[in-house]
Amino acid sequence: MTDFKSDPRFAGIEAFEKKVWLSSPTMHGDEQHWVDDAIATNWVSTVGANINEVEKQIADYVGCQYAVALSAGTAALHLATKLAGERLYGQARPNEGTLQGHRVFCSDTTFDASINPVAYEDGEAVFIDTEYDTWNMCPEALEKAFSFYPDTRLIVVAHLYGTPGKLEEIRRIADRHGALIVEDAAESLGARYLLNGKWVETGTLGDFNCISFNGNKIITGSAGGMFLTDNLEDANKVRKWSTQSREAAPWYQHEEIGYNYRMSNIIAGIVRGQMPYLAEHIDQKRAIWERYEKGLADLPVRMNPWDREKSVPNFWLSCLIIDKDAMAPHVRGEQDELWTHEPGKSSPGEILAAIAAFNAEGRPVWKPMHMQPIYRTHAFITAEGNGRARSNAYIAGAGIDVGADIFRRGLCLPSDNKMTPAQQDRIIEIIHRCFA
Repeated sequence: MTDFKSDPRFAGIEAFEKKVWLSSPTMHGDEQHWVDDAIATNWVSTVGANINEVEKQIADYVGCQYAVALSAGTAALHLATKLAGERLYGQARPNEGTLQGHRVFCSDTTFDASINPVAYEDGEAVFIDTEYDTWNMCPEALEKAFSFYPDTRLIVVAHLYGTPGKLEEIRRIADRHGALIVEDAAESLGARYLLNGKWVETGTLGDFNCISFNGNKIITGSAGGMFLTDNLEDANKVRKWSTQSREAAPWYQHEEIGYNYRMSNIIAGIVRGQMPYLAEHIDQKRAIWERYEKGLADLPVRMNPWDREKSVPNFWLSCLIIDKDAMAPHVRGEQDELWTHEPGKSSPGEILAAIAAFNAEGRPVWKPMHMQPIYRTHAFITAEGNGRARSNAYIAGAGIDVGADIFRRGLCLPSDNKMTPAQQDRIIEIIHRCFA
């Protein structure tokens, strides 16, 4: 293992005294006020003024009619997926999921919280390959998937690292095939997309929409998430399910399976205190992305891309991808990796190890879902068709796997909005030295 502090390439670089994080919570003080208010008024459970206010604030901000505050983005995704299944296939028995026996087309390059709710509801995820323009679901691969599985009626789409996917094309395909969309906007609160000539916020682009307030998100409640909709019936159903599906009886009576998924008034207080700073956080994150783009322009790397005509990301995480001919040898196993340096080249493994050696946190790009051990038996569709069991010795075509390629060559850079320009300059210099 390389001792970067003794490596002559890194001579003169000092380690950060305090760790520079990938993306840590940024508190402003207002959060404490609303948490204290919840405690002082004794509203600390899953009802209270903070919940009511943040539901209104978020709905107003993204431009939807209703927001339902939940315990996590994953809870929002689960109930959105369950609701989509019920809309499509009817109410399930208590011991069955609403997607039992049905396939769902899912973003491949994403965190597994996007996908696991399909399994919670007994559905079968079919993974749709990524495209290079935004690192999100490839519309061409999605259209190809319908040729394999024409009876599929649900699509789960995530916006990777705060960058909107190609939702206009995906929506057009979905409509043509009579499919619904669950939009995972967990990472993209504050990002905008030009849909049919109108700028709209992510979190309003699907039939069922979700955001997250996890500790590392653009604004945080330490936890929490929201389901977003223009449909009052859907909002009421999610609110009911999230509070154990209690019926309007003076005793505990249940006609449906329920969950303990409602947001607490304390977490809502943190979100309430964060909301005034969302625009500021986005500006800070964008400045970080732009400093990386400028500072790394002379290296054989590119920043994570976005459609500059049809989208404005929230720049939650700044990432880079190394040019193919500048990749030094680098292989990953299930839990470890091996890499070696070559002059003029580098690898995600070397860059992340070098950053860590000087007390900063980066991270690999999400490992695609079709490569995850738990989902390796699930179908995977690329722009060329079936992405499984292909061999160029007998089957014409490139055997392209965009998600795997981005995972192999890409990495997430320190993107904390408390990082100073001087700290970022040092990280940029470390990356330069990796290619020396």
